[in-house]
Amino acid sequence: MTDEPESESEPQPESEPEPEPESESQPQPESESQPESESGRAPASAGRSAPTKGRTLVARFRRLYGESPWHLLALVFCLVVSGYAAVRLLDADWFGVAKWVVGAGLVHDLVLVPLYAGTDWLVNRALRGGRPVPPSTGGRDTRTAVLNHLRVPAFLSLLLLLVYWPLVFQDSAPYAGATALSPDVFLGRWLLITAVVFAASAALFGLRLWRYRAPRTPNRQARKRTGGSSHRR
Repeated sequence: MTDEPESESEPQPESEPEPEPESESQPQPESESQPESESGRAPASAGRSAPTKGRTLVARFRRLYGESPWHLLALVFCLVVSGYAAVRLLDADWFGVAKWVVGAGLVHDLVLVPLYAGTDWLVNRALRGGRPVPPSTGGRDTRTAVLNHLRVPAFLSLLLLLVYWPLVFQDSAPYAGATALSPDVFLGRWLLITAVVFAASAALFGLRLWRYRAPRTPNRQARKRTGGSSHRR
């Protein structure tokens, strides 16, 4: 037996690696993506951050102060005007001004408040005939409407009387030169204004009562029925 020589294997050529297909998620060059981010996202985020920061400051101020900054500004303005008026008044006769303020406060709290609160209670009881206030049923209470239409003109009349007390009761010696009018005219004018405001309030109450008790026309009933059915839908 003859040994056959081992055949030498010929070297195989190395196969070149196949190029991988470009994936769609391959990042774009920096030069192409940079202008889009600069023109779109960065300014938008910067623009949103400024209003958000402002709203945060306003919310923090409202949480600490309890109201908006405009409320504080209006309050400071009112205090400045009141302080200026007080300085001007106190320069002339500070003792008289202090006496008038303290006396007016005491008279209002100790005399006027019990007087008009008691009067309002008596009128309310008289209109209701001693019956208690009915619970709220969604309807209209005529007695309460009458009382409200008496309260407003009475308040206006008494406010005018309080402001022009010396002129109405002809104790206007210090004010005669300022008004350039006879002291006899103010009482009649106050009574005339009182009668006008009470008459206007009565006319308004009569108009409201007539509109409330006026019979509903078929068109109004149809509109009300249609509105109720659409609301239920």
